[in-house]
Amino acid sequence: MSEENQIFEEAQLIEVVENQLEDGNPIKVKETLMRLMMTGTSREDAVAMMACAVAIEIFDVMKNEGEFNLKRYSENLDQLPDLSFMEGE
Repeated sequence: MSEENQIFEEAQLIEVVENQLEDGNPIKVKETLMRLMMTGTSREDAVAMMACAVAIEIFDVMKNEGEFNLKRYSENLDQLPDLSFMEGE
């Protein structure tokens, strides 16, 4: 995968998180952003971390042709800033 494609995909994932923040849905996204920023994480870094969590769900939907797993997404958001849930992805 070229670096351009990788950056574009990251930008798309960040856009998903930004849209969730704007819509206030799921509320867990806004709560996670606030929690991370209160512990000293910059907004940019927090959104990038949350994009990792949403990436897992999007890739799972594409790979398994399933549905977005809101419960797992929320659980992954709860683990941030620990990104160990990304291992094996």
